Amino acid sequence: MKKSKIEFTGSDGDKLSGLLEQPNGQTFAYALFAHCFTCGKDIASASRVARALVARGYAVLRFDFTGLGGSDGDFANTNFSSNVEDLVRAAAYLRDNWQAPSLLVGHSLGGTAILKAAEILPEALGVVTIGSPADASHVSKQFSCDIEAIEKQGEAEVSLAGRQFTIKKQFLDDIQSQSMDHVSSLNKALLVMHSPVDVTVSIGEAEKIYRSARHPKSFISLDDADHLLTRKADAEYVAETIAAWAGRFIGAADLISESETGLQSGDVMVEERGTSFTQNVSSDSHLWLADEPLSVGGNNLGPDPYEHLLAALGTCTSMTLRMYAKRKGWPLKKAKVKLRHYRQHGEDCQHCDDQNSKVDVIDREITLSGELEQDQLERLLEIADRCPVHKTLHGKIVVNSTLT
Repeated sequence: MKKSKIEFTGSDGDKLSGLLEQPNGQTFAYALFAHCFTCGKDIASASRVARALVARGYAVLRFDFTGLGGSDGDFANTNFSSNVEDLVRAAAYLRDNWQAPSLLVGHSLGGTAILKAAEILPEALGVVTIGSPADASHVSKQFSCDIEAIEKQGEAEVSLAGRQFTIKKQFLDDIQSQSMDHVSSLNKALLVMHSPVDVTVSIGEAEKIYRSARHPKSFISLDDADHLLTRKADAEYVAETIAAWAGRFIGAADLISESETGLQSGDVMVEERGTSFTQNVSSDSHLWLADEPLSVGGNNLGPDPYEHLLAALGTCTSMTLRMYAKRKGWPLKKAKVKLRHYRQHGEDCQHCDDQNSKVDVIDREITLSGELEQDQLERLLEIADRCPVHKTLHGKIVVNSTLT
């Protein structure tokens, strides 16, 4: 993992401190992470989620909002709107120097701010909230006993998570002016993650967000996790789920934008995705990734070439068995095909030390369930060898290559 300390200008002209973490190999997509209210980029939940996403091919930028952590400025002069502007500035920094974030992730009030910033970040395709309130005014519950003093005096010292902060009336006015209208018009994929035992932000807030949003939207319960995701396992589960969910929307969209169009039925296009082993693979109606494992310098974002080969034989075998059993009216309940590829010396070779004398071998284990007679099982095993891909592999293959 590569780490870069960065600085960019925030909403009030102050220098904001950030950390960009990138995979050692090819980057799948860029993500922007917003920390919780009065926290910072280095809080355990933020660092664990970010690093787990990096391990799955995402580059993640997290930073301290104005007046917090290593960022300049006075927290007392900030508010929810300035936090949203800080996020927009962070996204602009990524856009100008690397790539605009296609994934936005926010924890607690950071998630509420991410929802607001998303409407003015066109490159963002997926938005994730973690334990977030539906509207910014919810945060006032953390200092509800001090609201009267703030209203009367214009500001007051309040205790938040064991630390003292100055909250001004302008902060109250700002959060009370916010609405949820933007959630219903988000026009981006949304994932809402919340723990049902969260005592800081009730799970009812997640319900409000989910009900306000339109599809595509998803909800994931974080079971017994606490609000700050203090357990490492909870943070890693969050990151793993986000990566799997985002791949459906972000990966497909990236492939569409980078792939050739106008492919005809039967055509397959393979294009490099960057300068590593990751490949965009597309047909006339499908998009997916091919890659190599991390152990050989790949990013492990998709099956390797031989896994594709085995998948072709396996799927063709299963389909052929299903078609034959259906035509015969046989009670085949389920077909399962497990394959493995390796190389071994040919039995009759005279020069077994010669690398070219090795033979490619594919072991194919076929499991058939259903009330099938023994002769039916034996016939289906014969039919497996007649699937089109099997015949292709055993036939003479000519590959014509041209340079265009």
